[in-house]
Formats: sequence, C-alpha cells, structure tokens
Amino acid sequence: MNYWKKERYKRTILQNLTFSNLFLLIQIIMFIIMTLKGGSTNPGILVYYGARANAFIIIFHEYWRFITPIFLHIGLEHFAMNSLFLYFFGNQLESIVGHGRFLVIYLLSGIMGNLASFAFNAQHISAGASTSLFGLFGLMLYLSTRHRYIYAFKELGMQYMALLVMNLITSLFSSTIDLWGHLGGLVGGYVIASVVSFRGDRVTKMYERVLFAIIYILIAILLFKIGIEIGKEML
Repeated sequence: MNYWKKERYKRTILQNLTFSNLFLLIQIIMFIIMTLKGGSTNPGILVYYGARANAFIIIFHEYWRFITPIFLHIGLEHFAMNSLFLYFFGNQLESIVGHGRFLVIYLLSGIMGNLASFAFNAQHISAGASTSLFGLFGLMLYLSTRHRYIYAFKELGMQYMALLVMNLITSLFSSTIDLWGHLGGLVGGYVIASVVSFRGDRVTKMYERVLFAIIYILIAILLFKIGIEIGKEML
C-alpha cells in the first residue's frame, strides 16, 4: 500500500471517530442484545436494561436511569429512525461545535429530557435517544438564532426548522410518543448550548454562560422534585 492510500485510510478512520458514531454503536449493540433476550418492546426487558421507570428511581434510587434510556429503543422503527438521525444530524453538529461540546450537549440534554419525562410522564416507562436528539434541535436553535450573523448557522436553522416543528406536532398528537421527554431535551439542549457554545465563539460573555448553567441546574432540580412528589402519590 502506497503512502497516499495509507493517509487516505487514516483520514477516513479519524473522520469517523466521533461521539455520534460511538453512541450509534452503543445503541446498535443494546438493540441487538435486547432483541436476543426477549425483544425491545418487552417492558420487562426494557426495565432490566435501564429504561426510565419511576418506581425504580424513587424506591431503589436508581438515578442512572436518567442516562441509560438514551441508548435504548422500543421497537425496530424507533431504533432505525433515531439511528439514522443521529448518524447524519449528530455528525453534522459535532463537526461544528467540536467533540467535547457535543458530548456535553448530547448527554445533558438527554438527562434533562428524562427528568421532564420523570416529572410529567410518570405512568409510563420510556426509552430512546429522542431526548438527546431533541437536544440537538436545541443546539440548532441556539446556533441559528443567537448566532444567526454566521451564514452557515442561519442556513442550518432554515434546513432543520421545519423538521423540528413537524416532530413537535407529531409528538403532540401521538399517545405513543413521550412529548415531555422531547420538550425537556429541546430545552436542555438550548440551555447547555448557551453554556458551552461553539468553537471560536467570541461573542458570548462569561456571565451569560454562568447564568445558563445555573438555569439548567435549577430546572433539573425542579423537575426531579416534581417527579418525586408525583411518584410518591402514585406509589
């Protein structure tokens, strides 16, 4: 193999070493495992592998259930749609904001979405990357509104705004979709994006970042307390 071919292969590998692809790999593995163990639509299997189930959080203090649902999916269609969106939209945004910022936004918006679901969707178990994917919509809103002076960010908003609205409408009118998880992820993504911003941002002031970090913490605490109170009444 000549030098230029080696360099091309190396560059291709490095370009695909992203958190988007890592998270995609994790959810593929988890979907295969759950399918082999009894099916990803089986409530028992979902709870066993980490779906958000309020009783387990309240009684057994399994707080890791605010994170693990991000990597689980309910059924093939749910898994396939979220995986495709993560691969294309996730990698696009990760290339814009950088790997570290993307990691923080993806995970913390997913946690916020699961906290919102914990607070207002207590009667159902939930799972899916949608909480984090709506966090990416929140990131898109942040870039395309607060930094619309950058043409590429303005174009990003025009490209995905209709898709965001369509997804919110679908979430609103479908009883099988966790609307609160989606809204929580969207808000979480916008707030955290306001904290970490993007590479080369010389406009956002430090006090703005601190303010939005405090806002995130306060919203998370409020949602957790609401979930605990409602959960105790239901148990």
